[in-house]
Amino acid sequence: MAGKDASLAFITGDFTESGLTDDVSSLSPLQVMALYDWLAFYQKDYQFVGLLIGRFYSETGQPTEALLQAQASLAEGQRLKAQSAAEMLRFPACNSQWSAAEGGRVWCSTKSGGVERSWVGVPRKLFSPGSSGVRCVCVEDPSAAEDDPNLQKYDGCPPHADSCTVEF
Repeated sequence: MAGKDASLAFITGDFTESGLTDDVSSLSPLQVMALYDWLAFYQKDYQFVGLLIGRFYSETGQPTEALLQAQASLAEGQRLKAQSAAEMLRFPACNSQWSAAEGGRVWCSTKSGGVERSWVGVPRKLFSPGSSGVRCVCVEDPSAAEDDPNLQKYDGCPPHADSCTVEF
């Protein structure tokens, strides 16, 4: 890879000739963040010797439009990561268990989701806009949660219960 920008391969793991490319336009903002983590790793332990003329730097060493787009994608990835972290604090994950004998159960505690807090909360399904996925979260105030269209009670679970039997 000497003298060649193979940025995409660091994310895709495709180190074949076709995968060794500098075209990162197909990467999501979070993948671009991971690419910049690799860049930071190399900048920490390796001596900088110059810029590679090509997709990201012109012959005069100026950033190209492709670099500016990658930097914008990095900023979007950082925004998404911060938004996700804030959501995890606001809606920490539920505890869950399943067994063939007893079925499924979700519950909230002061440490569920790895977020230590002073409140227990109630389990709710959180739907993320733009995603088909749903995750179990603990909600501090069940009455306030009723106004959030992305939160839904579990069928058959009392509104203020901190534990619910569920079907997985």
